[in-house]
Amino acid sequence: MCLLMTIAAAMAASLAWYFKGRDGGTKLETLSLMYWGAALMWMVDGFFRLAEGEPFLEISRDDALLGLLVAASGLIAWLALRYSPWRTSRAGS
Repeated sequence: MCLLMTIAAAMAASLAWYFKGRDGGTKLETLSLMYWGAALMWMVDGFFRLAEGEPFLEISRDDALLGLLVAASGLIAWLALRYSPWRTSRAGS
């Protein structure tokens, strides 16, 4: 379930970046890359689960809560990067 939620968040962030965030100020590409990296991590985890004889996806309440926590953590990290006071916005440097 973590993989499915992370892929959904990655697709949403990618579509938001594609249609709204190309102005450079929103940094949606960073959010999108964070979610796609997390999805890749869960995919590798799924392959290792298959190698151990377990199912690729675990469908449980705990796994769904972990997926929500990962999606929320990515959003919080992106907001911290986007609105940090020490962020530089020099485009030419």
